[in-house]
Amino acid sequence: MKLDNILDGEIKKAMLAKDRTRLDVLRAIKKEIIEAKTAKNASGEISERIETLILQRMVKQRKESAEIFTTQNREDLAKDELAQLAILQEYLPEQLSPEALVEQISAIITSVGASSMKDMGKVMGLATKQLAGKAEGKAISDTVKKLLS
Repeated sequence: MKLDNILDGEIKKAMLAKDRTRLDVLRAIKKEIIEAKTAKNASGEISERIETLILQRMVKQRKESAEIFTTQNREDLAKDELAQLAILQEYLPEQLSPEALVEQISAIITSVGASSMKDMGKVMGLATKQLAGKAEGKAISDTVKKLLS
């Protein structure tokens, strides 16, 4: 089932429960999906991969905002961002554990025949495609660097 169909029901539930934070996050996701569907050169439909990329971008934004608010001693605002982050993560595919990430990247390194940091571009290209939605780009990059050095 497509995410925008799921969101319609979830938005109704949040409205009935009067859960303002959840409602705001769900509406923000819905807005991003609609914008992607109606963007220039868009076909009116988006793939699950694009939906996942949208969610990942929103998660990254919330993490960065929470980090900034924490460094500026604005714990109230950081708490709000972290609450929104938790809701967003409910709609992302399950993330790989660090051990599983190392295992999959090791397999990619072997298949590509990479042996040094010079081959990082080849490994990253394949890893980001295969692990899209299953792991954050920073985690993939850090793991590749660790395994190639």
